[in-house]
Amino acid sequence: METTGRTEQERSADRRRRELLEAADRVVLRDGPGASMNAIAAEAGITKPILYRHFGDKGGLYKALAVRHTDALLDALRAALDAPAGRRERVEATLDTYLAAIETNPQVYRFLMHPAEGTTQADAGFDVGLHSAPLLRRLGEELAQVIEERVDLGPESAQLARVWGHGIVGMMHAAGDWWLGERPCSRAELVRSLADLLWGRLAAAGDRVGGPGF
Repeated sequence: METTGRTEQERSADRRRRELLEAADRVVLRDGPGASMNAIAAEAGITKPILYRHFGDKGGLYKALAVRHTDALLDALRAALDAPAGRRERVEATLDTYLAAIETNPQVYRFLMHPAEGTTQADAGFDVGLHSAPLLRRLGEELAQVIEERVDLGPESAQLARVWGHGIVGMMHAAGDWWLGERPCSRAELVRSLADLLWGRLAAAGDRVGGPGF
């Protein structure tokens, strides 16, 4: 009975945490980087100390939201990479998936990558780099793993896959950040241009024997 009680308590805590993250998402979609702990607590119908009890501080809440959105983005990127299409089409689909995600939810993107834009006096100690850099690193490592599993890059495949993974993520992030702010061209034009930049070495590399193919 005691074990069952603990399990039910854990499930209840997980459910409550999801509800609080959904409330936080609603505020972020409305306020972007200006989303505050006060506004999120009000949206969830609780006091700020209760919010702190679940997440510690804005950094803890930011990390939980980042994991939530990064997981969803990675699922979408994997689906694009696994689509039944040629390699060039999948490269373009993967780039487009990332750009579509930041275009569809620009406030979420700005909250995750540019939280300082909305920093208040209460959040003055919030370290942007400490929290945003791990998101890009995680994406880079995930992409590196996909490349190593699918593409034959020769004897130093593991190291080169990591170089490519982090390089491609850095390119997508920098180009996407610039594009989202200035909109100098259509999303399709940006996708084609970035794919052209990547295509030379990708086109020449063979599929890894026994891998899922790319």
